[in-house]
Amino acid sequence: MKYLAWLVLMCCVDAGDGNDLFTRRCAGCHALDKDKEGPRLRGVYGRAAGSVPLFPYSDGLKKAGIVWDDLSLERWLTNPEAVVPDTDMGFHVKDAEERKAIVEFLKSPKAR
Repeated sequence: MKYLAWLVLMCCVDAGDGNDLFTRRCAGCHALDKDKEGPRLRGVYGRAAGSVPLFPYSDGLKKAGIVWDDLSLERWLTNPEAVVPDTDMGFHVKDAEERKAIVEFLKSPKAR
């Protein structure tokens, strides 16, 4: 029974949930279409890290060689400092389901 409840919960995590989570958790520093304290995130999925023109990324992030995909975004949202030690992003998302929903949103047509 616990497995069935878990499976139903996993199926409910979608880009719509991620849109709401993005607004609540990320939008203080990021927007989809304009740079704020953090770079714009429209089209971030599949993009090289540190590549938004004119955004002042840390040297570490510019040199990291990361392409944002499910795994790299999951790791980044879990602990940015563990991925790139001198990053300027100190915020992280503790909950795995929230991270998954945010990544799903970022790769959805709404954020591409």
